[in-house]
Amino acid sequence: MRRAGSYLESWTVGTSVTGTSQAEFTLIVSRAVILLLIQISGAAMSESRTQLPGPTRQFRPMQLVLGLPMLLAMFLFSGCGTSDVAEKPKELKAVRPTKKIGVSLLTLDNPFFKVIGDHITSAGKENGYEVTVVSGDKDVAKQGNQIKDFIVQGVSAIVLSPCDSKAIVPVIQEANAAGIPVFTVDIPCNEPGVKITTQIATNNLGGGREAGEAMIEALGESGGQVAVLHLKQVESCQLRAQGFKDVIEAHNAAGKAKIEIVAELESGGAKDLGYKATEDILQSNPDLRGIFAINDPAALGARAALEKAGKAQQVKIIGFDGQPEGKQAIKDGKIYADPIQFPDKMGDQIVDAIVRHSKGETLPPQILIPTSLYRQADAAKDTELQ
Repeated sequence: MRRAGSYLESWTVGTSVTGTSQAEFTLIVSRAVILLLIQISGAAMSESRTQLPGPTRQFRPMQLVLGLPMLLAMFLFSGCGTSDVAEKPKELKAVRPTKKIGVSLLTLDNPFFKVIGDHITSAGKENGYEVTVVSGDKDVAKQGNQIKDFIVQGVSAIVLSPCDSKAIVPVIQEANAAGIPVFTVDIPCNEPGVKITTQIATNNLGGGREAGEAMIEALGESGGQVAVLHLKQVESCQLRAQGFKDVIEAHNAAGKAKIEIVAELESGGAKDLGYKATEDILQSNPDLRGIFAINDPAALGARAALEKAGKAQQVKIIGFDGQPEGKQAIKDGKIYADPIQFPDKMGDQIVDAIVRHSKGETLPPQILIPTSLYRQADAAKDTELQ
């Protein structure tokens, strides 16, 4: 009896310390109790045989004790078995993120849009979104198919910088019909019949005006002929060109040295097309004094054409964007100035808008980020340049 009690005590105490589950602990204790009862019944049997030998034994209460171990064992083992299954911890399965953002940008060849895409990806990840960024490659049909893929995937939000703000309307309407919120970044879509949750962009009209002021500054009191390297299918570029023209027209109306816009050619927003367009402009306008390019790649293409023609000192270039290569050209005196944009802020703010919208917050129709005119003096203090 004493041995069984000590055995039970040591077993139960030792088990509780190990931190086993409640079901395991109950099973162990039950087995210990059974062993204890078996020893009790064994002792009782010995006592019974001593007091009542032979067939003259009568039923005594002690005989009830002898049957208890078997009954208790049947009860406890069956009960503990069920408890053990019930207490078994459930396996946890990894849950994949269900929030997705589909992003189709005008092009990823332009570093400006790559910065936007990278910041949407990083900010999205911080907020629990899986982000897919693709390039429309300035092809509205390709971009339309990308948006349709996002709709089929059931993304939480779609972000666009439209290749053509008018031609993309029917596909945006499909996203609207599917209940997927659509946001635009850098390039707006102000066409009727579509619902854009909000548009985050540079204040392109204001940036165009800054470009006009920079051109007046660069030409000085003599004025002269200037040209515009355009990307007419893109609304943000239309706004830049409009802001530039507004300032030049106001300057001329004030009776100051006239600045005449003699050409507007398509540059594709690319170096190669900007180069070719500049060659064409110089052939018909040899006295050209200034070029406004709607982005840095077109401006750099124009600079290469001017160098080849030997007119790099004659013609002042105003770019737009503030990409690293454009800033370096400003420092080196190859481009006069840029109204610079902040693509990192655009990427971060578009994700912030998506999160706010998902929480039921009402957003303004558009959020505009001002440009800042960047000249050679600013480049001289820029530690990121060579």
